[in-house]
Order: sequence, then structure tokens, then C-alpha cells
Amino acid sequence: MKNTSVKELQQIANELRKKAVTMIYEAQSGHPGGSLSVADYVAACYFREMNIDPQNPQWVDRDRFVLSKGHVCPIQYAALGTLGYFPEADLHTLRQEGSKLQGHPDMKKCPGIDISTGSLGQGLACAVGMAIAAKNEDKDYRVFVAVGDGECQEGEIWEACQTAHKYELDNLIVFVDNNNLQIDGTTDEVMPNIDLGKKFGAFGFDVYEIDGNDMEQIVHTLDMIRMRKNKKPHCIFAHTVKGKGVSFMENSCSWHGIAPNDKEYKQAIAELEGGVQ
Repeated sequence: MKNTSVKELQQIANELRKKAVTMIYEAQSGHPGGSLSVADYVAACYFREMNIDPQNPQWVDRDRFVLSKGHVCPIQYAALGTLGYFPEADLHTLRQEGSKLQGHPDMKKCPGIDISTGSLGQGLACAVGMAIAAKNEDKDYRVFVAVGDGECQEGEIWEACQTAHKYELDNLIVFVDNNNLQIDGTTDEVMPNIDLGKKFGAFGFDVYEIDGNDMEQIVHTLDMIRMRKNKKPHCIFAHTVKGKGVSFMENSCSWHGIAPNDKEYKQAIAELEGGVQ
């Protein structure tokens, strides 16, 4: 863990948002809404909580991060580029042919990506496998996962949860990005999740319900998890705002997977630059 303050993390999250929006604008392709909703806890994990070494991406004892909702990879790429996993100039190559920064994370192309994701519902199962491997090899690394609320409509999520409970994976920390929107509308309209946080509790997780865009709550929750020793996997049920930080993107499913035009980009950056002082 690094001694990064809440204020510093807020500023980092804001910078990551600006970089993600810029990447999507330049590519004229990508997923801004979800990228912005996860930015705060992505910043907290990469810049404070996780034990990682950008100069040694394959370090066997590193903490792992699985972006199960892989389409929001611009925010993860922004974090990795800022930390020095690859030159920041590469951030301007999002979704270009031959780029290491594809539309979904590719562990064979991009340093710092622990598993390729994109097919929703599969990332948590991969993370569970990593956490089991740590236990079997007597390693103390942890596995962090970002899962979408729409993604939780997939059955494999719940098979993975059962497995996490059975094997007492207290080294597994799952962020559920509960922004209530997916590509076709609200989660209630598409396929109601019905007490999603309670479901994780019923599957044997310790559940921490927080405002996932409140850095102080994120840091406090991660501190609590680090001190807790009860052989249960952890679920941070994070209420977030899709498009957080850009007024015209917030709480709008239309910004799930489109890029801003020139005018919209300028407004978005102006709002983000005024967001955290």
C-alpha cells in the first residue's frame, strides 16, 4: 500500500477521467460512461492499495486487477500509462490497428493487463482462479475485480461467487459497479437484479455498500478489508454515476458506447478541469 492521500487520489481520478475522454474522442470509438463511473476506485486501487511494480509487470507476487467489464478499459489504460507500464504517448493509439490498447484489454499486447476480458460475465471466474492459485501456492497477493451491474445478469458470475465462498477466498475483492445503466437502458428495464448487494451476501461474501464515487468511502472500505480476517471474499457494492464528472454524460445510457464530437469533448474537458482543485 502507498501513502497516497484522499485528496491526491481525487486529483488522480480526475486526471484519469480526462485521459480516458481524450482517448475515446481521438479514437472516435469507445465507452465513456462506464469508464467515468469506475474511475475513483480504479485510482484508489492502482495508486494506493495494490502492491505492483510497473517496471516488472509479470512480478509473481504482484496484486492482480481484473477488469471484468472490459469495455471500460480506457480508464485502466489511463492508469497504466500514468504509472509507466508503457509510454504515455501510447494512450493516443486507442483502438488503432496494431496498438497495444485495443477496445478490450489484451494481456498479450498490453503490459499490466492480468487477463484478457471483454466477454461479460467471465472476468470474475478468472479472478477466482487467480485467488485460488495464490492460496495453493501460499502467496499473499490479492485479486481485485471490477464487475458491472448489468454484467451480473450473467449466470457465470454466480457460479464464480459460489466457488469464491467454498474456497474461502479472503484475498478476493470485488467491486460491483452499480450505476444502474447498461447499453439498452436501466438494469431494471433490461433484467432486474433485485437486491444485488444482498445477493452477494447470500453467496457468502462480506458486503460493503458505499458511494463508489466518494474517495474517502473507498479508501476507508479498503482499509477495513485489509484488517479483516474472516476467510470470506469481499464485495464492495459501489453505487456510482455512469458518466461521472461530465454533466451531459451523467446517468445517460446513450453515452454507454459513443464518442464525443468536438464541441462535446471541449465541454467535457472543461468540466473535468474544474472538477477537483
